[in-house]
Formats: sequence, structure tokens, C-alpha cells
Amino acid sequence: MLDRISLTRFRNHAATELSETSRFNLLVGENGAGKTNVLEALSLFAPGRGLRRAALADMVLHDGTGGFAIGSDLAQEDGDPVRLGTYTENEHPNRRKVRINGAEGTASALGEWLALTWLTPAMDGLFTGPAADRRRFMDRMALALDPAHASHATRYEAALRERNRLLSDDRAPESAWLDAIEAQMVEHGGRVIAGRALLVDTLMSRIAHMPSEPFARPALTYAPGGTDTAEALSQALYDGRARDRAAQRTLSGPHRDELDVIHAAKRVPAAQSSTGEQKAMLVAITLAHAALAAQGRSGILLLDEVAAHLDPVRRAALFEQLAASGAQVWMTGTELAPFDSIAGDAAVWKVSGGSARRL
Repeated sequence: MLDRISLTRFRNHAATELSETSRFNLLVGENGAGKTNVLEALSLFAPGRGLRRAALADMVLHDGTGGFAIGSDLAQEDGDPVRLGTYTENEHPNRRKVRINGAEGTASALGEWLALTWLTPAMDGLFTGPAADRRRFMDRMALALDPAHASHATRYEAALRERNRLLSDDRAPESAWLDAIEAQMVEHGGRVIAGRALLVDTLMSRIAHMPSEPFARPALTYAPGGTDTAEALSQALYDGRARDRAAQRTLSGPHRDELDVIHAAKRVPAAQSSTGEQKAMLVAITLAHAALAAQGRSGILLLDEVAAHLDPVRRAALFEQLAASGAQVWMTGTELAPFDSIAGDAAVWKVSGGSARRL
């Protein structure tokens, strides 16, 4: 569980501290007050670019100069809390740094300590949007099973860009160069394939034991982008060199993976389901992943403006399942009324103008 959280020069928060946190934590305030900014700050305790996927310079208070800092204690069942920190400096505004108990670390190392899951209004179009969004969704969730997954995905993408650059050059690339680049793609792409497949299988095992109501139960299928093993990827890259050079891009590999989701009861693709059904399936996936993430490491669940858009029955079911998930939960809302049933057991802050006051 995170506690003693500090935000310094982050978004509209000059110096905000949140202490004496609870299992449920509520951030209440008007739109634009800075509630989602707190969730974004917490999301940076995971590898990647956070829940908004924003540029680091855009996260700095006001003028984008200088740097920001986010710190928190992570409680441990045995022993003292672990102090986590992530920050940027004026000299390197586009480089995020990490400290764990005062020692320099990496963003990937944060995944060894805690697993973060989030649900925001911007994700409502996940099932109808581009496949790249669903691949990122899978990769973020896969960190709950393998903290190194983000590193493998990043290294695969870097090797992919280099192969595409070689393929689009006017001069035919040397085989030795392609051999070296493809070896990296196979090493890291194979791990990405395995990680995504394991994630979907594990999620489906958990979803199968969830009630079918009031949240529509989704059925998830991992659809590889042409290859489903490292060995198959290696062969596909070698065999496809002439075809890929003609296309000037790599046509097979995990960068073309898809996550297929259907409404299990109706057997209808999620993209063709109603807006309410899509939201319900997304909530179900998030709850399943939160329970998965809470096993072995601290699970943190960030829910931005979720409760206000649910009817009372679904809201009560959401709170019940959140309580059973084992994760620490952070939720935002413009008013406290939707949280009446849990407010007595929650830590509540009034957020206004980039500051937070404990209620």
C-alpha cells in the first residue's frame, strides 16, 4: 500500500502531500482541480509513460521548465517501508529517473515492487480504437506476471524500427545486418508473444470465476500477428525479407498482434456491443487484473471518474469486488455522494487548485 505520497512541481500541484492513506482512497473536487493529476503521478510508479502517455515536459508545473518529483512509501508486510521516487531534472527534461530507497533504479525495477492497473474515461474507446491501443493495454497488464515485459516490448519496438529503416533504404541491406537485428527481434519479440499469451490465459481463468452480472462477462482471445512462438517469428522474418523490402516495413510479428474481445453471453464482438456493455466489460477486465496484480506484489488500482457513470446496482457490485481484490484503490469524483457506502472506510481528500485537503 502506498502512503506518504508527495507531488512536487507536477502538473498543477506545486507541493501536495497525501498521508495516512487507506485501502480505499477518494479524491473529490471540481473538474480541473487536479484529481486525475494525482492518479497520473501514481501511474508513474509503473514502467512506461503513465495513464495519459504524455511527454515528460508536459507534466512539469506551469512553464515546462525545471523538473518534477513524485515520492511514496510502499508498505511491506515484513520490514520497513520501501521509499519509491521518480523525477525529472532541468538538464534532462525528457529522461525520467527512478530511486528506490535512495539508490538509482530503473522504471522496469518499479514493476518488481508493485503492479498498477488503471481505468480512465479515455479508455472507453479501447475496443473500437486502433489495435495499437489494445497491444499497449495487454503489455501494461502483462507486467503483473512479468515485470520485465515492458523492457522486452521496448527493445522489440526499437529493433523493429531499425529493421524497417534498413528495409526502406535505397540500397539493399546486408544480410549480416538483418541477421543481427532479427536476432534481437526474436529474443525480445518471443518474450512479448509469450507474455501476452500467458496474460490472456490467466485473465480468462479469473474471469471465468467472476459473476456474469452485473458486469457483462467478456471473453478474451490473443490473436498473434502471424507468429505465435519465437521460432516461428525467426523463420517468418527470414522468409519475408523480400516481401517486407517491397512493402518497406515488417509485415509479421507481435507489432501486429490483436486482442479479440467478445460479449461472452451474446457472442457479439465488443466493438459491436453497446457503449454500456463495452464499459461493463472493461470494468470486468480491470477487476480481474486487479485481483491478479495483487498476488505476490502490492496491487494499486486507479479509477478515474468510474463510479459516477454506474447505476447503483453496478456501483455496489464494483465496491464489493474492489474490497475483495486485495488492491489499494484510488478513485476520483466530482462529489462524494456516489461513494457514500464506502466513504466511512476510506481516506478522503478535497482537491482544489492543485492542492489536497484531508476531510
